[in-house]
Amino acid sequence: MTDPSSLRCTTSAADLDPGEPPAGVDVTAFRSPRRELWGAGEALRIELPAPWTDHVGMVADVLGSIPTEDEVRTPGSGPVAFGALPFDRRAAATLVVPSRIVGRSAEGARWHTTISAEHAPSPALPDAHVVDAPTQVAVRSIRAPRDWCAAVAEATARIHAGDVTKVVLARELEVTTDHPLDPATLLARLRRAYPAALCFAVDGFVGASPELLVSRVGDIVRAQPMAGTTPRTGEPEADQRRAAELLASHKNRTEHQITIDMVHDSLLPWCSFLDAEPEPSVVPAGPVQHLASIVEGRLSRPAAPVLDLVAALHPTPAVGGWPRDAALAVIDELEQADRGRYAGPVGWTDAEGNGAWAVGIRSVQIDRTSARLFAGVGVVADSDPEAELEETRAKAQALLGPIVRL
Repeated sequence: MTDPSSLRCTTSAADLDPGEPPAGVDVTAFRSPRRELWGAGEALRIELPAPWTDHVGMVADVLGSIPTEDEVRTPGSGPVAFGALPFDRRAAATLVVPSRIVGRSAEGARWHTTISAEHAPSPALPDAHVVDAPTQVAVRSIRAPRDWCAAVAEATARIHAGDVTKVVLARELEVTTDHPLDPATLLARLRRAYPAALCFAVDGFVGASPELLVSRVGDIVRAQPMAGTTPRTGEPEADQRRAAELLASHKNRTEHQITIDMVHDSLLPWCSFLDAEPEPSVVPAGPVQHLASIVEGRLSRPAAPVLDLVAALHPTPAVGGWPRDAALAVIDELEQADRGRYAGPVGWTDAEGNGAWAVGIRSVQIDRTSARLFAGVGVVADSDPEAELEETRAKAQALLGPIVRL
């Protein structure tokens, strides 16, 4: 790793809107409704040894050791590390600090940050390149749907036996193309298709997650757990009817409450005050809609860095199951796939410990002309394998639609 103290960081105010990341470049980005950051180039990488959850404190140490001159001091200014962390808590992880970062906040602030070696010229923002779009796209299921349904049935049997309360099982799909997929182009499509989503691109991991794992701005902490899903039809009356059925569903309300309780109880030791909405709302997310509840509070002083909160929360029951260890053991046995970064935390943190991290769902890992994507479901006692299979198909469309645009 580059010696952070040999770098210099300068943040200045920007008069113009930074716009979208240009196509054809190696982009790093994270957008939320309150704050948007995107970067290019690479000043350094921060390697977290396994298990990554035990070493997140290294990130603040590295960022804090970069000499910094700031005209703008706002969450997301100065040196920022972006990460798409593995779902597996036992794995190692990598975060990247771009050499050029542009940012904007909902309050109107705009800024540019440059990070380079001492006495070296400041890196420039890249120009857009011409990208040859794919003319052929193929999609295949890595595991036969019948076999995957059998795994769901086995998971429900484990639940009835009292081994676990909930297990999240995911299906893996592989996409192949005749020209390389461009992360910046896919990111732009996702931003337009899902304007309320948390959109990201880190090391070729691109997505539009509906779910905020946790954010920390100053001493304010916020999460929006989601669990409980129903498809959308595009017809307002039909979708309103399905939303009402979702709110009235004992299965989905039980699944949702498990997640809310875990998030609340995990954050509470860090907080002087914390509260959750008494009733969930229904949030549309492309081809599906979810039960969601906001959990918000104030951190005790000194405020915990956002990555400490990420490590405490991940994985929530929405993407792992409950109880956590027992559910993860069932996933290891029945899922027969390495999730990689799917359903892991993805987001950013600055040197002050501020940041925003999404649950890395509705995501795809791009490797030039191939891509891996997953779609998962929460399996509980009365889950129906065929219905869960259809739910994975609906969720996969959130990514397949923007990818398969010939």
